[in-house]
Amino acid sequence: MKLLKTLLTLTLTAALSAVLLAGCGSAPAASDSGDKGTIVIGSKDFTENEVVAEIYALALEDAGYTVERKMDIASSVIHTSIVNDEIDLYPEYTGTGLLSILKLDLMTDPDEVYETVKDAYEDQFQITWLDYAQANDGQGLFISRRASDQYGITTISDLQSNAENLRFASQGEFDQREDGMPGLEALYGPFHWKSSKVYDNGLKYEVVDQDEADVAPAYTTEGRLVETDKFVLLEDDKGMWPPYNLAPVVRDEVLAEYPDIADILNAVSATLDTETVTALNARVDIDKEDYADAAADYFASLS
Repeated sequence: MKLLKTLLTLTLTAALSAVLLAGCGSAPAASDSGDKGTIVIGSKDFTENEVVAEIYALALEDAGYTVERKMDIASSVIHTSIVNDEIDLYPEYTGTGLLSILKLDLMTDPDEVYETVKDAYEDQFQITWLDYAQANDGQGLFISRRASDQYGITTISDLQSNAENLRFASQGEFDQREDGMPGLEALYGPFHWKSSKVYDNGLKYEVVDQDEADVAPAYTTEGRLVETDKFVLLEDDKGMWPPYNLAPVVRDEVLAEYPDIADILNAVSATLDTETVTALNARVDIDKEDYADAAADYFASLS
């Protein structure tokens, strides 16, 4: 694959029977003796994580590894799964590591967040964060296109100023979380909604599209946000939320045995930006394409 030709640098070791050459004119090859080893990849139980984990899996298989997939692990337990050696790696988010796993204070600089979680995971869990992608799946708010145009709302500051005209579709917990309404009101001021009603997260785009509500929480790479004729993702103009950059997290023991997987996965991450990941999510969530097919098509496009 071109991705692995151009971005992968592999060294000759006694443990490998194939010589892997890096450079413009040479392609990586699997070991002459066959399988290089087995890697167990996990994913969280939502579209984006499934797609990215599958792209990682395909890249490793392309390099000669056997990959065992354990997809759709609940977000609440996937960290425990890697700590307990049930999986070897999975896609994680820097903001999740900072706030949910490490319980550290809010930071908003992407590099500072990354270095903080990278150091802490190594010290506490013997887990390595590989390079983070530019794709940022952070917390956000979206508004209907009709309300955005009517009131001139493109930022959260605009939203706060016009809250009395707007109906908020909450997901319940967002009203209580530190990085939800309490944090927003501490930074932006009170939001005096015209009304606020709790909806199931899976219904939020429908209720906004059907004019039952105007505003709802979202994650910034959700597939339906490509429907810009219907929805507007608001700018977090005061820096409320930390970055949630994607990166593979890998058990140190696995990296020690198979050091080349760092280069393989870093090459994948270098191709993933927010626009790309949002488009992949849309293929699954809007076009109803299977996540594995979307991942395979994307990985093939890198050649």
